[in-house]
Amino acid sequence: MADIVLHRLNKAFGETQAIRDLDLAIRDGEFIVLLGPTGAGKTTTLRLIAGLERPDSGHVTIGGRNVAGEAPAERDVAFVFQQYSLYPHMTVYENLAFPLKAPVRKLSAEEIDRRVREVAKMVRIDHKLENRSTRLSGGEMQRVAIGRALVRRPAIYLMDEPLSSLDAKLRAELRLELKRIQKELGSTLLYVTHDQIEAMTMADRIGILAEGRLVQIGTPKEIYANPANLHVAARLGQPHINLIPEGLLPGGNMPAGAQTIGARTEHLEIALGGETNAEIDWIEHLGDQNHLHIRVRDHKLVTLADPYLTVKPGDRISLTLKDPLYFNADGRRMG
Repeated sequence: MADIVLHRLNKAFGETQAIRDLDLAIRDGEFIVLLGPTGAGKTTTLRLIAGLERPDSGHVTIGGRNVAGEAPAERDVAFVFQQYSLYPHMTVYENLAFPLKAPVRKLSAEEIDRRVREVAKMVRIDHKLENRSTRLSGGEMQRVAIGRALVRRPAIYLMDEPLSSLDAKLRAELRLELKRIQKELGSTLLYVTHDQIEAMTMADRIGILAEGRLVQIGTPKEIYANPANLHVAARLGQPHINLIPEGLLPGGNMPAGAQTIGARTEHLEIALGGETNAEIDWIEHLGDQNHLHIRVRDHKLVTLADPYLTVKPGDRISLTLKDPLYFNADGRRMG
């Protein structure tokens, strides 16, 4: 494995600036997730590292060497795409073995067989080795695609939303599997997604991308608890953070210059009875928790609540702020 450093990368496609002055250092053995909406520059960043695109300026170093003049095949990276891209006429075994049969690798048949079976067991597809890839489920095909990258043992794994086309149950299973595999191998992995749950559950550090810029990078806890600005605050948290004006709710300690209050679930205290200032609009029942949609004057808020909280639509409640987040007129976080 190796350290990866991106230094002041810029990339434009015509009039569109996809990447702007991007600096990022990925430590050996680290799992980094780039999180952002469509068009934020996530996939372009992967393609610049892989050598599928060339930067307009800046450079990429892998293991301390500048790879600007190297072709994709020389960079020692493995790319897992959103689509499975398996060879349909091959078995699972043949798909996994294919990257190892390149003449430059000079691996014996015994070594290829050992690696294929080792990785197949790791991604839990070893019972399907003789099956054609066309006879696999979506989750099994994605396991094979990930396994085909793992057998190569590159300096870095690049993954472009590999779980986004799977159903919710499979996504949850493969998130755990991928994190387990990465820890077992001690591999360096850069993963991009628009899914905050994937980012929060898998990443050692999360990088928030917006319009080609790296807005903030930190551990999931740091990004969630101490967002640099409104954009970052809105990327994490379910339900989304509530943005409210000063004076709407009691509590808190708004600093001078603050314009907006950010209130997540843990920043809102609900009390029944007494002096009320809010009304339950409607309730989403999610089993282990409820989403309460609350109206405070002309503003609507959403928060999580214990399913045993005895409220119903139309009930009046008391809502109070507790240590919320504050943002200035430019959207930057204030202490």
